[in-house]
Amino acid sequence: MFGFVDKSVMGLLQEARLSVISRLGKLAQENDICHILVAGDVYDLEHPSQRLLNQPMERMRVFDNITWHLLPGNHDPQRPNGLWDRVRKAGVPDNIEIYSEPIPQHVDGLPMVILPAPLHHKRTLHDPTEYMNNVDLPEETIRVGLAHGSIAKFGTSAENVSNYIDPTRPETANLSYLALGDWHGQKKINSRCWYSGTPENDAFNVVNGGKALIVEINSPDALPNVTPIDTGKYTWVRLSHQLKDQEDIDLLERKIRNQSDELDCCLIRLTVEGELSLEDQDHLRNKVVDGVSAALCHLEVNQENLFSNPTKEDIDQIDVGGFVREAAVRLKELADNGGDSRSELAREALLRLYLELKKSEHGFS
Repeated sequence: MFGFVDKSVMGLLQEARLSVISRLGKLAQENDICHILVAGDVYDLEHPSQRLLNQPMERMRVFDNITWHLLPGNHDPQRPNGLWDRVRKAGVPDNIEIYSEPIPQHVDGLPMVILPAPLHHKRTLHDPTEYMNNVDLPEETIRVGLAHGSIAKFGTSAENVSNYIDPTRPETANLSYLALGDWHGQKKINSRCWYSGTPENDAFNVVNGGKALIVEINSPDALPNVTPIDTGKYTWVRLSHQLKDQEDIDLLERKIRNQSDELDCCLIRLTVEGELSLEDQDHLRNKVVDGVSAALCHLEVNQENLFSNPTKEDIDQIDVGGFVREAAVRLKELADNGGDSRSELAREALLRLYLELKKSEHGFS
């Protein structure tokens, strides 16, 4: 994971996924919360090193007044002699419950039972929450389901969807609440069913990530009071911007700077389109690619649809005469000939020639 960034940034993002456990614990303490439910994917690898295996447990161990309820998901399913058996062999802290089987679990000190639906495979074609319909409990019991999967059919029959969960399960199983994991973005399915989302975001395509939920349930029949809270450290942003001149570039720079109060915790995937002179492309490099990017945790720029449109002034800046001037003029002629591969190569060569000239003017090699 995070293979698109350099090693230093990768280390920061991996550490953030651990440190968010501590933030969740502190938020729970501040709000007098004694139970944290994690609906799958505590780990994103089935075969982590022993150190990586122990790290989340050690972060949770510190909050000994909080019980952490952990569910195997599709990235860390319960398998014989697998990841969760290694966790147990290493020793599970007293404040952690691991639900490897679909067996109702009474919560000490509360009239509440957790109905877990752990995954034993990455993909299953049956609804792991179906058994909840047949669990017989006293009427005064608050029934909370804990599951990992998808409530969307994506245009196919439910029978062909991996880890499909019926979104009406709270109604059919008389649940006070169904806590879901799998989707990385926080989403309300209905008044008794939510995806909490990942507490630390990990991708550009996640909507509403980096969050958790505080859920208050006063009685079995009462609707739960659900409060979203921000927990993530890093902000992930996708931007697109049309460029035609330096004014557009300056506007883009301001747009990036306004994305966050903490730019060093911001990752941006930027797509720019349009046509720029060579001078303006140099301005883009100075202001954005080498400029504001230094303030960010990470910036990647897609310039696939940004084209060079060299002007006479650009050519004059390269050279007023001699063989370099002749080469620049010839490259411009090729660049102006249309959209074939030779034209595109000529644009790239002309831009590189211009930028190398600018570097030499400023004493760079």
